[in-house]
Amino acid sequence: MLAEKTSRAPPSDWQSLCEPIQPFLDEVNGRLHAEAEAFDPQIATFVRYALASRGKQLRPMLVALSARAAGGLTAKHVEAAVIIEMVHLATLVHDDVVDGAEVRRCRPTLAANWGNKVSVLAGDCLFAEALKLAAGFPSPDVCRMLSQTSKVLCTGEIRQTLQRGNFELSRAEYLEMLSMKTAALFALACELGARLSNADDEATQAALREYGEQLGTAYQIYDDCVDVFGSEAVAGKSLGTDLATGKATLPMLLALEQANEQERKSWLALFKDGEAQADTVCERLVAAGIPAACREVVADMIARAKAALVNLPGPVEPLHDLADCLTAQLELLDD
Repeated sequence: MLAEKTSRAPPSDWQSLCEPIQPFLDEVNGRLHAEAEAFDPQIATFVRYALASRGKQLRPMLVALSARAAGGLTAKHVEAAVIIEMVHLATLVHDDVVDGAEVRRCRPTLAANWGNKVSVLAGDCLFAEALKLAAGFPSPDVCRMLSQTSKVLCTGEIRQTLQRGNFELSRAEYLEMLSMKTAALFALACELGARLSNADDEATQAALREYGEQLGTAYQIYDDCVDVFGSEAVAGKSLGTDLATGKATLPMLLALEQANEQERKSWLALFKDGEAQADTVCERLVAAGIPAACREVVADMIARAKAALVNLPGPVEPLHDLADCLTAQLELLDD
């Protein structure tokens, strides 16, 4: 059954969600730094730099919270979280190259400091190390799952890159690409957390994977909204890169969906000149009620994520709190 509702308010910031599992996260962090030092000394410099740009530790959190919901945390979950976080770091390094981003976590990106060639190869090293660690599990299933997810991530990024400049992308196509990016790694974190706790309970693994897919898609929509409506000072990274690189995201697609033919032409002209018109785009989207429309889409995904958390052996309230925290963060954006 769903966890019973309590009268307490859910956490409204990511950090408060970490407190119950902080020892686990500290262990993951320690292992990641140890892995960085095991690289060639010159490459270790780049890996350490990438590690310092890590953010909310959402994927390790999902491994831990899913493990608890499925039966309990073990030492194997630390290893799994390290592997998933290394893949995440690799994608961040590569994404900054693809997007031409200059700032992440309030400091220059790896690419801004050392150039695209070094950054791409450093990301490749992180991918390779993650796969090596995954191959160390007794069962090949972990390595197989990670390899498949990595393939899906790269496929999603390629598909999104090929759609640059296409602002008439359908909402269904956009959501499918999100499912192949952020959502894929969230889903893996949840499924692997469950699998390493209770390998025989396929229903629990499927339920937590569904939760991860829905939450991951919602989170990427939130991130896309931050890129348009957020503040660089608060976000701590380069914003406006989606418009600058011609990437269609939900705020733009919703504006086009509700526009008449004349308005569509006006929107398309504005989006195609997005880098020069970023402030105007934001103002017009806010005036059109697009932030609220985005919240409605996210609310539906959050509801589906929570609905997946039924009949699990362990506590699901922390997973509900994580979903509610995402909703609260989205509420803070311009309206």
